[in-house]
Amino acid sequence: MRWGKRTDLVVHGEDPFNAEPPRAALADETVTSLDAFYVRNHGPIPEIDRSLWRLRVDGLVDGELELSLEQLKARFAEHELAATLQCAGNRRIGFLSVRDVPGEAPWGPCATGTAVWSGARLADVLAAAGMHDDAEHVAFLGADVSEEPDPAQPFGASIPRPKAIAAETLLAWSMNGEALPVVHGAPVRLVVPGYIGARSVKWVERITAQSEPSDNFFQAESYRLLAAEADPDAIAPGEGVALGAVAVNADILSPDEGATVATGPLRVSGYAFAGDDRGVVRVDVSTDGGRSWRQADLLDQRSPWSWRLWATEVDVAAETTDVVARAWDSAAAAQPESAAHLWNPKGYVNNAWARVSVSPDRSAARADRTTSPGRRDTA
Repeated sequence: MRWGKRTDLVVHGEDPFNAEPPRAALADETVTSLDAFYVRNHGPIPEIDRSLWRLRVDGLVDGELELSLEQLKARFAEHELAATLQCAGNRRIGFLSVRDVPGEAPWGPCATGTAVWSGARLADVLAAAGMHDDAEHVAFLGADVSEEPDPAQPFGASIPRPKAIAAETLLAWSMNGEALPVVHGAPVRLVVPGYIGARSVKWVERITAQSEPSDNFFQAESYRLLAAEADPDAIAPGEGVALGAVAVNADILSPDEGATVATGPLRVSGYAFAGDDRGVVRVDVSTDGGRSWRQADLLDQRSPWSWRLWATEVDVAAETTDVVARAWDSAAAAQPESAAHLWNPKGYVNNAWARVSVSPDRSAARADRTTSPGRRDTA
């Protein structure tokens, strides 16, 4: 597999390269391995000479900065943080049973991952440049150029000032204790914990303090929540809702969809995540379509900005069983029941109840019957 990734990734596109791991690769792992971390791109992965790379900081600042990687590391303290990134299109495949989402990759539940990021705080860099009080937004440009806009342009985004100067927002040069991989934005990427992955701009080369949000295509037109009846090819810049903080979301990682399992007790586990400063406070699991629920155990969490793993045990009957899960966050928000209530033309923010269907292992049941006490084999 390319870029040091697992060979069993689900590849949604080769160029641009977009891929997610299978459920099993994320199950019960508080930190996602580099070879399993999902990849989301809108253009070719740029080739950057680390020795020539420069980060420019400009806009509403007292003094513009231009920093090499060595200068960035030497001038600013390094901070480490475990944080989950989640694509805005995560779980989009759940919308396809409602209605097609043309032109968008059918992401499953694994366009998400948690890593330990290390780098400089964005707040420290902005303070060194002397960001003005009237700079309400901070915009970013990457080195990757996408053909999606017309004309083509680099990928860009912006975040509001309060998030930009928050202690958790990093300019990361390390991932899981190793130098940031090229496929994940080396030499430096932005990490905006609690926000959709699209705001964590990779291969970042320019930071601009400004009074308004970015007018980059991917901020003003692409990552927008549109009304169900809207035509995504005919929207005006700024139409719809700009996506920022991740809505409370959870999915089942084990067992896998369509798995064959033994009847009786079955361990069910997964992840739950709530964006911005909200935490996951409860996960419920049902095997009767939501008529009754079992509260799952909340497991390890590396930091307030990482997902919460959970697990519980359910009973599998002698027929196909649908296992359903939902999460609640600290603002008392819960996942809605149906993707039909959430469908939108770009297929963003599917945080409906998670569902997997499992079937009993009938061959095991037959084997049990043939070897039960009192039965005589007549071979």
